[in-house]
Amino acid sequence: MSNPTSKPSSPSSSRSRPVLIVSAVAAAAVLLGVVSYTATKPSSPGAAGSSSVADVSADPSAGVYPHLEAYARRDAADKLALGRADAPVVLVEYADFKCGYCGKFARDTEPVLVRKYVENGTLRIEWRNFPIFGEESEAVARASWAAGQQGRFWEFHKAAYAEGAKEKGFGKDRLAALAQEAGVPDAARFAKDTESRAAREAVRKDQEQGYELGATSTPSFLVNGRPIAGAQPLETFTEAIEAAAKAAPGKAGR
Repeated sequence: MSNPTSKPSSPSSSRSRPVLIVSAVAAAAVLLGVVSYTATKPSSPGAAGSSSVADVSADPSAGVYPHLEAYARRDAADKLALGRADAPVVLVEYADFKCGYCGKFARDTEPVLVRKYVENGTLRIEWRNFPIFGEESEAVARASWAAGQQGRFWEFHKAAYAEGAKEKGFGKDRLAALAQEAGVPDAARFAKDTESRAAREAVRKDQEQGYELGATSTPSFLVNGRPIAGAQPLETFTEAIEAAAKAAPGKAGR
């Protein structure tokens, strides 16, 4: 789980949120904000994360803050989401393309979740750009949004999280190369969209949502209102997804 060097002040818009949601966010922050890097880093070089910090009960209601389910947008037009808008379970991921643990989750865990749950209609994955490592993080976040405007977000996501990709940096030329690798059809539009006000606003909106939740490091997740901090083992996510699906009987795999 990677930590930023600094955190911007909380967005003023959060002050207007209903008291119940603010209370739920405060509770979630215990998991998303207070959990330290030491507690969530992999216990061994080959591990995805420490299961001891994010143990998930099979009880569908354990560790769930119902009001946090509202953070799932369920927008059928969302170009940075994967799966049915009406899926019974939504996994919201707050991540940075420069985060090594985010890359490990993207390569090792997410594809399994897609095959096992997204493809049968149980799960929807909604991406939130949460850049915390400076200018290059911001730039690649905008670029991923720009790729999404041409229907190639997940292809860009795969290219940017490929083994060794972040070590090459995310300068302007590198972003163009990643877009080409992702099959983005219009390079000129991609370049323009990456630097657009719309891209900056979309990234800012995602980032502010993450900070509202108390997330100060990446990756951080919500599974139907259940916070999970760090790139935990596959079993943590499967247990959370199956518990959430169990709480929504008759909806999975529609």
